[in-house]
Amino acid sequence: MSSTKTEWRIGRKGKLLNVERFMLAPEKIELVDGKLFWSDEARTTMLGLLLENVGIDEVIKLGLPRLWREAVKEVL
Repeated sequence: MSSTKTEWRIGRKGKLLNVERFMLAPEKIELVDGKLFWSDEARTTMLGLLLENVGIDEVIKLGLPRLWREAVKEVL
């Protein structure tokens, strides 16, 4: 299934992934020209799975609050 067709269920709190969700993940992790995985689609899919698993509340702790606010303003 393509990451663009996947309905991501990213919530405030992380949730456990089931086998069906796990099967969306790229087959193996590779470093290609300084990027993880071969394609943007594979990177987005893996990111979506990680975000579902960890949850937004944990994710926002990884960056600067000012930058998160700026990004949200620009995207919305």
